[in-house]
Amino acid sequence: MSQQTVYAIASGKGGVGKTTTTVNLGTALARAGNRVAIVDADLGMANLAGFVSLDAESTTLHDVLAGNATVAEATHGLAENIVAVPSGTDLTGYADTTPEGLGEVVDALGEEFDYVLLDVGAGVSHETVLPLGLADAVVLVTTPEPAAVQDATKTIELTERAGGDLAGLLVTRTRPSGDVAAEEIADSLGLPLLGTIPDDSAVRESVYSGTPLVVHDGDRPAAVAYKRLAAELAGVEPAEVDAAATDGAGETDRPASSDDVSSAITEAESER
Repeated sequence: MSQQTVYAIASGKGGVGKTTTTVNLGTALARAGNRVAIVDADLGMANLAGFVSLDAESTTLHDVLAGNATVAEATHGLAENIVAVPSGTDLTGYADTTPEGLGEVVDALGEEFDYVLLDVGAGVSHETVLPLGLADAVVLVTTPEPAAVQDATKTIELTERAGGDLAGLLVTRTRPSGDVAAEEIADSLGLPLLGTIPDDSAVRESVYSGTPLVVHDGDRPAAVAYKRLAAELAGVEPAEVDAAATDGAGETDRPASSDDVSSAITEAESER
């Protein structure tokens, strides 16, 4: 197993495609042969479970942070090489959580997975800022809209205050010739541009189907862009991600064994 890398996928404003990015980036990395865990770190407004069609009654991160479940029990296999740790939607469960325990969750997952992706909530709160400092690097997501870009500057400041590092900027919902505008946005924020995700109606279709776009329709422009982002972060050529996904296309749709996932993480927890 290669050394794990923890990325926080963050934004200043909600509704910019942060969770969509987390799910598709994670799936693309998994289909390229990496073991990936995606974590809904948005404790107050969880929605990852809906994106990946997890049962609403599943054990969640709320249960772990409240001391009522182990990380293994809240880790659910999605497909070959990828698991999810959803957050809860119950307000009572949210009130019982202790966000500081998120670091232990990340450490436990990091013992077993190559990549841990944290889907971070928008806004300014303790549980929003915490993951920014836990991650090895933060991927900042914004649309070209001025309000979203303005809020992105606040997330940059929050990351710096949390002692985190910024990997760069991802601009979603771009229009034709959007790369030029995205470069200008990245320059204005003082960040490298990791990539752009074109506005694509297939993204919404994939969300409604509960299937990541890179699986739902991997040839769509947005899907290709997400695979390029995965290649960028993994330090490989885009063709390597596509080739690996094609070679294992029939296998990646098979759910991972819950027993295997549980035993591996339980062992990692016990060794800490």
